[in-house]
Amino acid sequence: MQKRLVLDQEEIDIILKRFCHQLIENHDDFENTVLLGLQPRGPIFLDKIVEKLQEISGTKVASGYLDATFHRDDFRRRDFPLKANETKINFLIEGKKVILVDDVLYKGRSVRAAMDAMIAFGRPQKVELLVLVDRKLTRDYPIMPDYFGVRVNTLDTQYVMVEWEDKGFEKDAIWITEKVAE
Repeated sequence: MQKRLVLDQEEIDIILKRFCHQLIENHDDFENTVLLGLQPRGPIFLDKIVEKLQEISGTKVASGYLDATFHRDDFRRRDFPLKANETKINFLIEGKKVILVDDVLYKGRSVRAAMDAMIAFGRPQKVELLVLVDRKLTRDYPIMPDYFGVRVNTLDTQYVMVEWEDKGFEKDAIWITEKVAE
């Protein structure tokens, strides 16, 4: 399998710090702001951001995990049933500024579904999107991130692979690979 490195661990760390400083600038003391990691891969990235924010600002930011599996527009069209992941939100988002966090923005379907799913926890004042990788030429929905680490041009035949040390990989890294032909 051919793969091309997009970001290495050092570059991911720099982007993580940049995100934290941008969030601190835009959200003051985080009193009215919450962060939600989109399942299944957003929570790993979210936890890194929350930890780094606390390290830099000394502020504990309200955060949780949101699963939008049953809100997806393609949920019933699959040949196999999707498995839901844990939703872990122990606060209301009514009137709050919500920052949705995910590793890769691809078609925009997960973000659209997440917006439907989060309404169960209240109506937010504002919603922002933070992603590590923006695959900018592949959208099905007109969704753009407010914060992005890197923008990449990819084909539908390619896949963005995110590797986290926390998941057993040697180092944090992001790769572009060709999808395996079946």
